[in-house]
Amino acid sequence: MKAISALIRRDLGVAMRQGSSLGTAIGFFLAVVMLLPIGLGPDQALMQRIAPGALWIALLLSVLLSADRIFLDDYDDGSLELLASGPLSFEMVTLTKACVHWLTAGLPLAVIAPILGFLVNIGPDQVLPLAAAMITGSLGISLFAALGAAVTVGLRRGGMMVSLLILPLYVPLMIFGVAASTPQTIMAGSAASSLMILAALSLAALVMVPIAASAALRAYMQ
Repeated sequence: MKAISALIRRDLGVAMRQGSSLGTAIGFFLAVVMLLPIGLGPDQALMQRIAPGALWIALLLSVLLSADRIFLDDYDDGSLELLASGPLSFEMVTLTKACVHWLTAGLPLAVIAPILGFLVNIGPDQVLPLAAAMITGSLGISLFAALGAAVTVGLRRGGMMVSLLILPLYVPLMIFGVAASTPQTIMAGSAASSLMILAALSLAALVMVPIAASAALRAYMQ
């Protein structure tokens, strides 16, 4: 546990000193949320119907902006090889880095998204379901982003490749995330079942992604 906490503190410190990833993600998210009402016009009913999906797309794309940096800096300076030979299992190292990315990119956006959702006319009854769904789903988004970052860490211009590789994995998260936060499912009482499936998907990623990501990184370091 000491090694895990030390690695978390190190990566959080690096992320806070750089600051660019979180700032870029928040800036992109704000741009989408503020421009969406202008693009859709005065049709408030239409905006309310598509608001959950639009917020989910903005969250996903904002998190993807910093996905390629999850392992790249440590891979370039050789720190990743030292971590691979350290006291922690490499699967735990990759899981820790994915969780730090979630704490610095996915979670802040998931927290502020329901608040900013009032700009796109979401109803008050949607705030809590949307927040719960986004916090749960953003963990899966960061985990799959870590998988894509691990697969493309040794490639030039790997950022676009990350998006192409992992966008299919985001489809189930998007489907059940949106279903858990739309007015229709909330009124029908079926939002809880969609949220449970979303949580199951994130938990499955929590188990499988560290194994796959560590295997991909080992292949690059050999």
